[in-house]
Amino acid sequence: MAVFTEVSESQAQELLTQLQLGDLLELKGIQGGIENTNYFLTSSVGTYVLTLFERLTHQQLPFYLHLMKHLAHHGIPVPDPVANSDGDILLTLEGKPAAVVNRLIGSSELAPTPQHCHAVGDMLARMHLAGKDYNRHQPNLRGLAWWNETVPVVLPFMDALQSSLIQSELAFQNHIAHSCAYAALPRGPVHADLFRDNVMFEGTGNRLQLTGFFDFYFAGVDTWLFDLAVCLNDWCIDLDTGALHVDKTAALLAAYQAVRPLIGAERHLLNPMLRAGALRFWTSRLWDFHLPREASMLTPHDPAHFERVLRQRLAHPIGLST
Repeated sequence: MAVFTEVSESQAQELLTQLQLGDLLELKGIQGGIENTNYFLTSSVGTYVLTLFERLTHQQLPFYLHLMKHLAHHGIPVPDPVANSDGDILLTLEGKPAAVVNRLIGSSELAPTPQHCHAVGDMLARMHLAGKDYNRHQPNLRGLAWWNETVPVVLPFMDALQSSLIQSELAFQNHIAHSCAYAALPRGPVHADLFRDNVMFEGTGNRLQLTGFFDFYFAGVDTWLFDLAVCLNDWCIDLDTGALHVDKTAALLAAYQAVRPLIGAERHLLNPMLRAGALRFWTSRLWDFHLPREASMLTPHDPAHFERVLRQRLAHPIGLST
């Protein structure tokens, strides 16, 4: 969520008119994130989020936008794209693909408790099951094929120990991807980027409510276990060390399995997928940090964080009894 493309108030008003969303009251760029241009749009009838897609194409975007529609209609709290008078939810602004969605209520929790982790695990499992009958298919574009392409690009920016670690892990993940256990993993649409800042909550204590998952623009069809591992690697760790918190991990896994119990192959491959999640984000952060794009509001994330997470998963693997 950065601003790569400037949008004027007159352009925003024209878009609101097309979508029959009233008069523009405020247009505000959203800081944070590194992929797309995002604005809060406040109109006379509500508050929305305008996204201009900087990397994704008109051909790729229907998967994401219609997935959000599908999940919203199945009771999952996600942003619901607004259609114009022709029924189109994929729009164009400044020559770029764009979309307008309703703004979710609540706020992100950057210091989650086990209760927050429980809520995330529960809703993640419900989201996976709700997506089972989604009829569009697109692979995870930041999956293994992308890691194989990108790791060689970032190697020149790494020291010898880092280079050895990332190449060794990449070889391990290629080996896992060709195993019988991996072939048995359940698959479907995944969020693939469900970090703390992509979930909204309201209330506290017994009144805590998860009010939304958002930022689905890394979504794709992949193993549900990979999606779960990405969540565990963010929601349940100590940010300084990357170590997993036992109570938070237990809360998230218990809530997830209460809705969708893991099969044997998933239990066997949990730690390899935790390693895969760490490799994916270490690679992408290296790429964004050393090969950045210009933006008026852009703060690349520290790649060293997911190097620490990966080293923790190697040094202290976790497993589930079969």
